[in-house]
Amino acid sequence: MTSLSPTDAERLKLAFQRCRDMEGTLNEQLRAYAAAGREIFPAYGEAVDRLVVRLNENGGGENAPRPGEVMPPFMLPDESGRLVTLPTLLARGPVAVTFFRGHWCPYCRLNVRAVIQAEARIKAMGAQIVAIMPETQEFTEKFRADSGAPFPVLTDLDNGYALSLNLAIWLGTEIQRLLSYHDMAKFHGNDGWMLPIPAVFVVGRDGIVKARFVDPDFRKRMEIDDLLAALESASREH
Repeated sequence: MTSLSPTDAERLKLAFQRCRDMEGTLNEQLRAYAAAGREIFPAYGEAVDRLVVRLNENGGGENAPRPGEVMPPFMLPDESGRLVTLPTLLARGPVAVTFFRGHWCPYCRLNVRAVIQAEARIKAMGAQIVAIMPETQEFTEKFRADSGAPFPVLTDLDNGYALSLNLAIWLGTEIQRLLSYHDMAKFHGNDGWMLPIPAVFVVGRDGIVKARFVDPDFRKRMEIDDLLAALESASREH
């Protein structure tokens, strides 16, 4: 099978809702969804496995900024078109710079939901979250509205910023074919089929990376407890 049938799409939707509502950590929810997805749409699970092997062999994401290094600044538009810069955010406190694949990605939706649930604790320590995606404003706006995210969702058009951090990857023809039911060209404003490796960089007020999570396997994300610990540690620094 080269694409997803309407019946299987519905089964995936139900599996997503089940995993979203289950008790457990973010990565437990992600693993449960990955297992359900593999059962419903095995061709995609196997293709992702091959993609992850290829990315790991090529050192995918390895050269992204590491703890102790300066986080390159950005100036990107948010979902309402307002330009947001990293230095402006850092003036208010430490920032977790998070990369998501897109509004269509169920793993990103589970991820952002878990982050939102921790937002009160993040805010209480004087820290902030910013999300970055390669989608046009129409879809960053949709992602923010659908998720109820209280933080900005920025457009990294053509993955320019992700490329500068060595995070942008080409999905390859096999994944393109399997995901052809998504209109990526419309989402991205181009038909390059490039996505960022989902990643988190916890940046201190001094602009230095304090912690990072980079994994070429988009089915794995930074655990919320680890994110909170890194932000708390960064917020104690002056």
